[in-house]
Amino acid sequence: MRLLKCGNKILDLSCVSVMGILNVTPDSFSDAGNFYTNGKLDQSKTLYAVEAMLADGADIIDIGGESTRPGAMPVSVQEELDRVIPILQAVKSQFDCLVSVDTSSAKVITAAAGADANIINDIRALQREGALRAAADTRLPLCLMHMQNQPSSMQNSPKYIDVVAEVLMFLEQRKQDCLAAGIAADRILLDPGFGFGKTLDHNLSLFNDLDQLAVRGHPVLVGVSRKSMIGQLLGSSVDERLIGSVTMAVLAAQKISAAQGSLILRVHDVKETVQGLRVWQNSLQAHGD
Repeated sequence: MRLLKCGNKILDLSCVSVMGILNVTPDSFSDAGNFYTNGKLDQSKTLYAVEAMLADGADIIDIGGESTRPGAMPVSVQEELDRVIPILQAVKSQFDCLVSVDTSSAKVITAAAGADANIINDIRALQREGALRAAADTRLPLCLMHMQNQPSSMQNSPKYIDVVAEVLMFLEQRKQDCLAAGIAADRILLDPGFGFGKTLDHNLSLFNDLDQLAVRGHPVLVGVSRKSMIGQLLGSSVDERLIGSVTMAVLAAQKISAAQGSLILRVHDVKETVQGLRVWQNSLQAHGD
């Protein structure tokens, strides 16, 4: 059994884990403003959504207070704190669940750990000033993601010579920086960053070679839910990407499983993803795999 110590909780990585997305932002690409009433974050709506995701089978709730959609501009640290920490505290007080915080800011990392967060999930791989030190001090698991440039400019003609090799090289370098900062290797998760500074071809190349990331011995986080790569493949709008999202989630599970790796799926549609995984897992059992 593969276990990940997440503060005062343990995550079993011997099977695929599902991370439900909770964007407490007014401008995220898929669920912008869902939890806002009259321009203010509505805590009761937010907690209802958490309750639903947990009932649907989410293993982790991922709270984000800064939109990272293409073209998004950064928010102030104080604004991010004001969005994330009260919701984190409310979730932890009402539900016995694992919570990750999607942030790149050192102050938010520290505050989140102080509010009993279990995982730090950083799209900038701890490159902002002070983030690496703050993350090391939390002693929590950390997810490092690859992104070319910043959200405001990442989709302005991204270019690679070999996208798979370059993403793997970047993640390996950030891992080494974490080790040098005193972060234990068994606390590091890796995310190739689908849709973050990548064209459709780049995304598909990374997806097809997920096994190269899995064999590095770290849990892999995959987030393809409702993303533009699915929209481009299907010619569908954001609200019509459910089937494509679940299909890619199951395909990712197959790839990581074949490489004997551990996988966390970051998704908007928890119930449907869990159902897709259940069908896949039962089909394996039926064939004795």
